[in-house]
Amino acid sequence: MSPVMSLTVEAGLQAEQDLLASICAGDAEFGLLFWQPNDRALVMPRRLSRLPGFEHACEVSAAHGWPVLLRETGGEPVPQSAATVNIALVYAPPRSEGDHGRIETGYRRLCDPICQLLDELGGVASLGEVEGAFCDGRFNVNLDGRKMVGTAQRWRQSKGGQRPVGLVHGALLLENERESMVAAVNRFNEACGLEQRVRAESHIALHEKFPAPHALERLEALYRQMLTQLLGA
Repeated sequence: MSPVMSLTVEAGLQAEQDLLASICAGDAEFGLLFWQPNDRALVMPRRLSRLPGFEHACEVSAAHGWPVLLRETGGEPVPQSAATVNIALVYAPPRSEGDHGRIETGYRRLCDPICQLLDELGGVASLGEVEGAFCDGRFNVNLDGRKMVGTAQRWRQSKGGQRPVGLVHGALLLENERESMVAAVNRFNEACGLEQRVRAESHIALHEKFPAPHALERLEALYRQMLTQLLGA
C-alpha cells in the first residue's frame, strides 16, 4: 500500500504545519508524512511577498496555470504538481544531542534515507548545489549530479518550551515535468524582477532513471527504521 496521501498543495502545506503542531504538543514522538499534490502551484517563502513586483508576478503565474502559495520555510520558488512527492519529517532530537549542529543533522536525517534508496537502486547519490537548479541549496539530494530533491526546515519549541521540534521537508521530483516547472519559475522571476533563471537539464526525476514501483514504500520503511532507532519509538 502506498504511503503517499493525495492533497491539494495548500492542504499539503497545512498538513505539514498541523503535524509540527501535533509533535510540539506532545501527541507523538515523531511524525512522518508523504503527500503528492493533486493540483499545482508555485510555492515560495513569505519574504518574497514583500517585493515590489510580487503581485504582478502572481497574476502572470496564475494566468499560466501556476497560482502562487506561500510557505513558512525559506529558499526560493518551488513548483509543486502531481510530479512531486513531498516528505515531511517532524521530530524532537534526543536531549543528549544538544543544539550544536542541529540544522545540519536535521538535513542529514532527511537526506540519508533518500541517498540509501538511490544507492540500492544503483544510482549515484550526492548532496550539494547544482548550477541552474531552482531553489538550489547545499542539501539538495542529487541523482547522477542532477537535482532530484530540494530541502528546507523550520524549528519550533515544544509545549512549555522544553525541547526544540523540527519540521524537515523534502520535495522529490518523481515524474519528468522539468520543462514546464522550469518555465513556471523563470516566468515568475522575470515578472517579479528577479535575476535568477533555472534550467531543466539541472534536474532529474526518480522515474526517469528508475521506474521502481515500490520505491516510496521502501523509502518510508527506511525513515521509520531510522526514527525508531533514534527515538526508541
